[in-house]
Amino acid sequence: MTKEIEELYDRSLLEQLDFSSVQSSYNPKINIENPGNNLKIRPLRISDYEAGYMQLLSQLTEVGEIWQGKFIETFALMKHHKGMYYITVIEDVASGQVIGSGTLFIEQKFIHNCALRGRLEDIVVNSEYRGKQLGKLIVHTLTLLSKHLNCYKVSLDCKDSNRPFYESLGYKKEESNSNFMQIRFD
Repeated sequence: MTKEIEELYDRSLLEQLDFSSVQSSYNPKINIENPGNNLKIRPLRISDYEAGYMQLLSQLTEVGEIWQGKFIETFALMKHHKGMYYITVIEDVASGQVIGSGTLFIEQKFIHNCALRGRLEDIVVNSEYRGKQLGKLIVHTLTLLSKHLNCYKVSLDCKDSNRPFYESLGYKKEESNSNFMQIRFD
């Protein structure tokens, strides 16, 4: 008997994405079905704590001390909010490690006729795998997923140094509407 693998969202959504609208090219050719040698794109799994997911996120920002029970609790909470969290990872199937990730968060709005808005967050590729177009593939995948889910727009926040990367993928700084503001709580 095979053990069922619990994923954050239905993987068939990834299979339905149409990459024909993607304007930028990949050299060498990679895509969602073939992201590279021994690599696979899929939804986050509850078992990815053991596959280095938290260590990967620590290459992006401070993560903190997240023990496995807290990971499982947070995974369950996200999965319970069906249709909101689409964490997508790239797995190196040879090592069993998660080596890339990005999050699409879907927000329900009242504006635009009760439309959905997408936000990209936490885009990261393991430092040993950078330069293989995997970040580009993650961003394209999540952007197309937001379109497939009928979001009226998708946005992201990034450091100034990352703007050229996102601009090369079609993201634009909207003049007179590009003020990222925040309050951080300790």
